[in-house]
Amino acid sequence: MSPSLLTRPGRSVSAPPEVRRVVRLNNGFQLLFNLLWWMPVFYEYQRQAGLTDGQIFGIQSVYYVAFCLLEIPTGFVADRIGQRTCLQLGAAVMTAANLLPVAWPSATGFLLHFLAIAAARSLVSGASSAYLYEYLHAHGAGDHYVQAEGTARALGLWAKIACWPLVGVLMGLQHQAPYLLTAVCTLGSLACATALPALAAPDGGAARPGARRPEAGGAGFLDSARHALSVLRTSRALGPLMVQGVAIFTLARICQVNLFQPLLLAKAVPVADHGAVLSAMTVAEAIGSARPGWIRSRLSDTVAVTVLSIVMALSLAATSMSGAVVTIGWLCLFAAATGLAYPVQRNLINAAIPPTPYRATLLSLESIIDRGVCALVALAVGAYLAADRLDALLVHSAIGTCLLLGAVALALRLVRGRRAAPADQP
Repeated sequence: MSPSLLTRPGRSVSAPPEVRRVVRLNNGFQLLFNLLWWMPVFYEYQRQAGLTDGQIFGIQSVYYVAFCLLEIPTGFVADRIGQRTCLQLGAAVMTAANLLPVAWPSATGFLLHFLAIAAARSLVSGASSAYLYEYLHAHGAGDHYVQAEGTARALGLWAKIACWPLVGVLMGLQHQAPYLLTAVCTLGSLACATALPALAAPDGGAARPGARRPEAGGAGFLDSARHALSVLRTSRALGPLMVQGVAIFTLARICQVNLFQPLLLAKAVPVADHGAVLSAMTVAEAIGSARPGWIRSRLSDTVAVTVLSIVMALSLAATSMSGAVVTIGWLCLFAAATGLAYPVQRNLINAAIPPTPYRATLLSLESIIDRGVCALVALAVGAYLAADRLDALLVHSAIGTCLLLGAVALALRLVRGRRAAPADQP
């Protein structure tokens, strides 16, 4: 990675060499850990293995529930054993998970496969962001965090664009190829996590690899959860910012997973063209993820996330009044706004968390909130689609998003007003 990818918006100051190395390793970890070669074909792969639709979607339901249940315990684990060690453990579990369908192509095998993926992703979800944020700030490079997160996300998206079109051909040559290639990639992510340096101990010395982080103390799980919740209560801005992030995550998840195909089918876009549309959206999201400095040089982070969330909501609503070609344009605008918003939102959340040994636990809590809201919204989406009210769903989601963001903006204004009030008193 060139130093120019790690410069402050509007400046040409590059990060120190050791910081650039960690950012490169983080990019490699994120790309390889999330490059699931089997994603475009897993449904057909399971059908060829003899699974019924009921079994396939039942396993998916178990996966989402398991992910939510594992988030808090794995965040606690990351805070206890160290975020780098947690990344290594997550990569190792993910590698084993992707070998299960090869060794055990049955309903039980796929159930264990997705349960292991839920464990691996929950181990990494909070620890990855927490490690990068703490390392950069410990080395005086905190201003590079947003760009580093955005670049890692963009590289991962570009890798998917390049690799996913090849999966069908590779599966024809070697049936198990999608899962074997994914296991090879996650093994590479384990190598990247192993090469990451340990975070400095509170006294400035280097922490021993795998050692318990001293600042976490000897608190047990319940005590740690209670302390993390007390941090959430103390940081008045953290709760509203987590709610603000719900808008981005829910809109992106629901659009890309639940609404993408129904929306294109409603616009008479042939199924054969859906892959091309998804690729175009992924390109737009990758470009946005790689350029968070563009929006940050014009707006504050809080305002930028609010504006981008509104753009996402209105883009979806606009498709209800558009034809096929214009709808694809709106979806690409939606994806670009998503790419811009994610790294900025990550920075807002991390900056709102005060110095604490429970950062990964708090980030896992945010992930639970996001996925819990998604589960509720998915039920509503199903009801709207069953009633053939897709256009109403798109408009109502835009209205709901704007109301939610208005409430968050008011809460943040009140919080900041209370902070400023003591300073104004004689």
